[in-house]
Amino acid sequence: MSAAGLSFAGVSWQAPRGPVILEPVTLDLPSGRVLGVVGPNGAGKSTFLRLVYRYLRPTSGSVLIDGEDIWAMRARDVALKVAAVLQEQPTDFALTVREIVDLGRIPHRFGFGRGDNRDIQVVDTVLERLQLAAFAGRRFGSLSGGERQRVMVARALAQEPSLLVLDEPTNHLDIRHQLEVIRLIRDLDMTIVTSLHDLNMASAVCDDILLLQQGRAMAFGTPDAVLADDTVSLAFGVLARRERLMPSEATLFTYQLHA
Repeated sequence: MSAAGLSFAGVSWQAPRGPVILEPVTLDLPSGRVLGVVGPNGAGKSTFLRLVYRYLRPTSGSVLIDGEDIWAMRARDVALKVAAVLQEQPTDFALTVREIVDLGRIPHRFGFGRGDNRDIQVVDTVLERLQLAAFAGRRFGSLSGGERQRVMVARALAQEPSLLVLDEPTNHLDIRHQLEVIRLIRDLDMTIVTSLHDLNMASAVCDDILLLQQGRAMAFGTPDAVLADDTVSLAFGVLARRERLMPSEATLFTYQLHA
C-alpha cells in the first residue's frame, strides 16, 4: 500500500465538560514524510496522535487521510490505512509473540476467517525485520519492556498501513534498539507521525516538526525552521542552544535553566 497524505483542517479537542486540550490545528503532511510532534509534558502530543488514529473525535474540524475525513469512513477502512504503536503495553497477554503480530492482519480478514498464506508471509517478514523470529513462540508477558515494544511495532507493520503512528517509540529501548528504530523509521515506505521527547532525535529523523505548547501549535515546518533556539527556549522554559557537529552536520541541542 502506498503512503498516505494527512491533513488537519482546524482540528481541536476539548474534554467533555472540561478544558480545551488542543486548540485548532491546521496542517498538511504530504505522503511519505515523517512528522515529529514535540513539546513539553502536557502540551497535547498524545491528544494529537489520538486524533490521527481515530481514538478521539475532533471537537471541531476534520482529520483527513488522502483527502477523506476519517470519521466519514468505516472503522475497518481506517484500520487498513492507519496503525498505531502506543506507549502503554499490556503485560498479561497469554498470547505468543507470533499471535500478537498476527493480530495486525485482522483488518485484512472478513468475519472470523483464519489467516491465509499471505498473512503467514507478512508475519514471517516482519518478525525477521524486527529480529523477533527467535521469540515467535514466547509468551508476550514474559518479554522485557524493550522486547514488547518491538513486538508492538511488528504488529503495526503486519497491518500494512499507509500511515503509522508511533507514540514515543524509543521508550524502554536500549541504545542499540533505539538506533534500530531510528533506522526503521527512515527506511519505512509510509507516512509516519511520531511523538518524541528527544529534540536531537527529532531533528535527525523527521522531515517536518509540529511544536506544541499548552495545547497550541507554536510552529510547523522543517526541523531547521521550527527548532530554532528562541522557539525551543520559549516552548520548554529553558535556555536552548543548537550546535552543528562536524563533519556530519548533525544537530546537538544543549539546555540550561534560566538564571
